[in-house]
Amino acid sequence: MRPRFAVLATVVTTLVAVVVPSVVSASPTNNSGLTINAIPNPIDAGEGVFIYGHLNVTPVAGQTIILYHHLAGSGLGYTKVGQTTTDSHGFYEFTRAENVVMTNRSWFVREAGIHQIHSRTVFERVAALVSLSASTSSAVTGQPVVFTGHVDPSHAGEPVVLQQETASGEWRDLKSGRLDLGSNYAITYRWRFAGDHTVRVLFGSDVRNIRGAANPVTVAVQQVQRPGFTINTSDQLISYGQSVTISGVLDSAATSTPVTLWARNAYQTQFTPVADTTTGSGGSYTFAPQVPAYNTVYIVRTTLAPHRNSAALFEGVQDVLTLTPSSTSSEIGGHVTFTGTVLPDKAGHVIYLQRLGADRDWHNEELTVLTNASTFQFGWIFGKAGTYQFRARISGDRGNVGGASEPVAVQVSPATSTSSLPPAS
Repeated sequence: MRPRFAVLATVVTTLVAVVVPSVVSASPTNNSGLTINAIPNPIDAGEGVFIYGHLNVTPVAGQTIILYHHLAGSGLGYTKVGQTTTDSHGFYEFTRAENVVMTNRSWFVREAGIHQIHSRTVFERVAALVSLSASTSSAVTGQPVVFTGHVDPSHAGEPVVLQQETASGEWRDLKSGRLDLGSNYAITYRWRFAGDHTVRVLFGSDVRNIRGAANPVTVAVQQVQRPGFTINTSDQLISYGQSVTISGVLDSAATSTPVTLWARNAYQTQFTPVADTTTGSGGSYTFAPQVPAYNTVYIVRTTLAPHRNSAALFEGVQDVLTLTPSSTSSEIGGHVTFTGTVLPDKAGHVIYLQRLGADRDWHNEELTVLTNASTFQFGWIFGKAGTYQFRARISGDRGNVGGASEPVAVQVSPATSTSSLPPAS
């Protein structure tokens, strides 16, 4: 993932001078009549890039433009990677296809005809792609859970960190691991305390890539059941507005033994009774469906003395998001607005716009803060033709487990006019 507010680590651009036409040894800092821009920037590894600009010195039509790049950390100079000619207005363009731009790099162009002038240098920041899978989505305290994944491009031997989301939306390190020769990792973790734990794996930046983080996963951890008095849920993680059924078995209980369901949500300090029922044959019990608005802890207690309690059961309640694009079609350089809502009310919380990457995983692209009405808005400019998938995601907090909207697709076509593109300089 690569929020566009991310700060690029210093890119080493020590160049080796090689006297061949396809390699140059200097990185121009300003243009001399030839502009350039690259969109998007930053990108996720493997994302397509559109590079364009204008020749502003006459004659402008039919002039040869050469594109050079330098790969950060390669120790090499700038290499020729493309050639085109300007149109009648002096406009030129290059498209770097998907799965080509995988690491940080620099771009500039030269006019190779009568002018022999160059553009400034553009630094393209590229985030590593990190995948994440959990061996299970539910566990009990003390049970090992194995988190596995891959970092692309390969960063064999480099560290990654398993992090857990805190109630304030920050990320706390749990355990580190190291990428093997295949750029894969496996990190095992055990939780001592029950609850819904949202985790991600982070790859820190280096000279080749800016930092990347996996799309988070949630593991529901329950206490070990008390012998003779079990408690279960029909679904350990529900969406806001959904219902859940609590049931279990009280061993050695006579038929019609009264039991009471007690609850404490994330903002309460004490348990309160919320439902009553009686046991059936074999001591089984089932309460009427519950509709908690927030993460809630449930216990079941015999209503009459002598009192017996079940273990605590943690029920996660996930935020519900909507996302609507202003249009489901656009063109290169076009702008689409995404709007939506979050329930329950999360005014003031950070929310992310995510895009489906080349690795078929979701990555953060933009962030904003929810309004007082718990609504949000994002804008996006497209740099390459094709089909894009977007969704909105909010991190969890004390009250709820984070959630994501249903994805929406936007079909992007080539630009019909250069006037729609962000200005080059």
